[in-house]
Amino acid sequence: MSEKKERRILVAVDEGEESMHALSWCLNNLVHPNSDDTLILLYCKAPRPVYTALDGAGGYLFSADVSAAMERYSDQVADSVMEKAKKLCANAQQQVKVETRVENGDARDAICEAAEKLGADVLVMGSHGYGVIKRAFLGSVSNHCAQKAKCPVLIVKKPKS
Repeated sequence: MSEKKERRILVAVDEGEESMHALSWCLNNLVHPNSDDTLILLYCKAPRPVYTALDGAGGYLFSADVSAAMERYSDQVADSVMEKAKKLCANAQQQVKVETRVENGDARDAICEAAEKLGADVLVMGSHGYGVIKRAFLGSVSNHCAQKAKCPVLIVKKPKS
């Protein structure tokens, strides 16, 4: 009789409905009933732009109040995304252990680093489905992770409505 191995499934979530679709797909198709799987919900807070008064290009030096307000807003967005994701997990057919993580930094690097650090068996993420031009300028987080992550990466595309 083989021993059931606990899988650590990392799901990258953000404000987009694509990531919630990927989470929903994961809950319905990847999580096994009565398994010891752990779902790790990961949200990445984008780095704040840094402006200095010394750059000579007419940059801005944000006051402490403005910086604090930006940080509070960023925290609220992270909380909101995590609440929505946890609710989706709670309403799923399969009950699963859920952990949450919020990382700071560029999503492309932060997701890959978290997958390695947390010992993820698989990384699940949504695809925004940007066209060639938009992807060239914005870069594809899912494509970057598919190339750089040290674990298997499952990219879930949202069906066109």
